[in-house]
Amino acid sequence: MKYIIPAVIILLVIAIIAFIIRRKHSTEIDRLEYEKHQIQNKPILEEMTKVKQLNMNGQTEEMFERWRNTWTEVMDVHMPKIDSLLFDAEENRDRFIFGKATKVEKEIQTLISSCDDKMTGILKELEELIGSEEKNRIEMEQLKDQHRSARKTLLAHLHSFGDAVPALESKLESFNPQFDEFDQLTETGNYLSARELVISVQDEGQKFFHKLHDIPSLLSEIQHKIPASIHELRNGQKEMEEDSYYLQHLEMTKKLDALEEELSELKVAVVDLQVNKTMARVEEIKDEIETFYDLLEKEVLAKKYVDQHKNQTATRLKEVTTVTRATSEEAAYVQQSYRLPEKEAEIPQSCLKELEELEKKFDLLSTRVEEEQSAYSSLQEELNGIAEEIDRLYEEQDRFANRLKNLRIDENKAREKLDDLKSLLHETDRMLQKANIPGIPEEMDARLEEAEEHIYVAMQSLQEVPLNMTLVDNYLSKAEACMEEVHHKAKEMLENVQLTEKIIQYGNRYRASHPNVHMKLLEAEEAFRQLRYAKALEDAATAVEEVEPGALKKIEVLVKEDAWRT
Repeated sequence: MKYIIPAVIILLVIAIIAFIIRRKHSTEIDRLEYEKHQIQNKPILEEMTKVKQLNMNGQTEEMFERWRNTWTEVMDVHMPKIDSLLFDAEENRDRFIFGKATKVEKEIQTLISSCDDKMTGILKELEELIGSEEKNRIEMEQLKDQHRSARKTLLAHLHSFGDAVPALESKLESFNPQFDEFDQLTETGNYLSARELVISVQDEGQKFFHKLHDIPSLLSEIQHKIPASIHELRNGQKEMEEDSYYLQHLEMTKKLDALEEELSELKVAVVDLQVNKTMARVEEIKDEIETFYDLLEKEVLAKKYVDQHKNQTATRLKEVTTVTRATSEEAAYVQQSYRLPEKEAEIPQSCLKELEELEKKFDLLSTRVEEEQSAYSSLQEELNGIAEEIDRLYEEQDRFANRLKNLRIDENKAREKLDDLKSLLHETDRMLQKANIPGIPEEMDARLEEAEEHIYVAMQSLQEVPLNMTLVDNYLSKAEACMEEVHHKAKEMLENVQLTEKIIQYGNRYRASHPNVHMKLLEAEEAFRQLRYAKALEDAATAVEEVEPGALKKIEVLVKEDAWRT
C-alpha cells in the first residue's frame, strides 16, 4: 500500500504536466491557424481587379502576371500544405508526441512567414502601381499647366526677358518631348517608368520656373538699376572732387569701370540662363556699391568734423601748453622746499616736449588740409589722435600739479601725526611711572627707547631742506607701528600685573590648607619682585587652578569690572 499511493501521485503529476503542455500546443496551433486565415483574407484579388482598369501593357502586364502566379502558388500549393501540417500537429498533440508537434509547428511558421511576405509584397507593389498612375496623372497635368502659363508669361512680357528669350523658348520646347514620352509610357502601361520621368521633369521644371521668375528682375538690376547707381556715384565723386575732396585713395573710377565690364559678362550669363550664380554676384555688387556710398558719406562727415574741430584742437593745445608751463614753473619753486623723485620731477618738462611734438604734427595737419591732397577720413583720424594725446598730457600734468599742492598738506599731516606719537610716548611713560608696580622690566624700557628713537628720526627728517616727503612718510610709518606696539604691550603688562595681584590675593585662602599652593604662590611673588610679571602670572594662575578649576576666568571678570568702574 505504501508504494501505491506515491505511484498514483507521480502518475497524477505526469498527467497534469502532459495536459498543460498539450494546452500550450493547442494555443500555438490555434495561433498558426489564425495567421493562415489572415493571409487567405488579404485583398489581393480585389486590388488586382483595379489593375485591370489600367492599360494592361508593358510593365503593368508583366507585373500582373507575376502577382497572379505568386497568388496562385500560395493559395493552391502552400495553403494546402499548411493545412496538412496543421492536421499532423493536432494529431501529434492528441497523441502526446510533443517533440514532433513542436517540429511541425516550426515548419508551419516558416511557411506562413514566407507566404505572408509574398502577399504583403504584392499588396505593396499594387499600391505603388495604382498610386503611381494617379499621382502621375495629377502631377503631370500640373506641370503642363505651369508650362502653358510660363509660355504665356514669356510671350506677354518679351521685353522684360530681353536677349534671354531664345534660350527660354528653347528650354520650354525641350519639355514637349518629355510630355509625349510620358503619354507613351502611360499608354503602354509603364507606370513606374512614367513615375521616374515625372519626378525628373518636376525637378527640371521647378528650376526653370524659378529662372523665369527671376530673370526680369535680374536683368533690370544689371541693365538699369546698377548702372544708374554707378552713374550716380561717378557724378558724386566728380562733385566732391570739385569741392576740394581728395578721393584718389578710394580708386573708385578704376573699380567702377571694372564693375561696368563685369555687368556685360553677367548679362551674357543671364542670357545663357546661369541665373543662380549671377544672382549671387549681383547681390555682392550691390553691397560693393553700397560700400562706395558709405565711403563718400564718410569723407563728407570727416570734412565736417575736421572743419568744426581743427580750431578747437588748436585752442586746446595752446591752453594745455600754457597750463603745463605754469606747472613746470611751480614745480621749480616747490622743489626748493620739497624733494621730488627724479622721474616725477621730470613730468612737466616731458609733457612740454610731447606738446611741442604735437604742435608740429598739428601744423603739418593744417598744411595738409590747406593743400587738399589728403583724405578727410585720414585727417580726422590724425586730428582725433592729436586731441587724445593732448587730453592724456593734460591729465598727467594735472595729477602732478595736484601732487604739488598736496605736499604742504602732507607735511602738515605728518607734523600732526608726529605730535600725536610724542604725546602717546609721554602718556605711555607716565602710565608706567604712575602704576603701583615694583619696577619697569628692561625689555619694556628697551621698547620705549626704540619707539623714542623712531620718533626722533622722523622728527629729524622733517627738518631737512628740501623736504623728502616719501622718506618722511616711511620714517613716520615705522615710528607709528613701533609706538602703537609699545603702548599696547605696556597696557597688556599693567593688566597682567593687576591680574597677578588679584590671583595671589584670591589664592591666599588656600595657603594654609594646601602647602603646594603656598609654595607656588611664593614662587609667583618672587618672580613678581624680580619684575618677571609674565612668569608671576603663570605661576599664580597654575596654583589657583589646581585647587579651584575655573577660578582664573572668574578673577579676570572681576578685574575687567574694576577697570570699567575706574
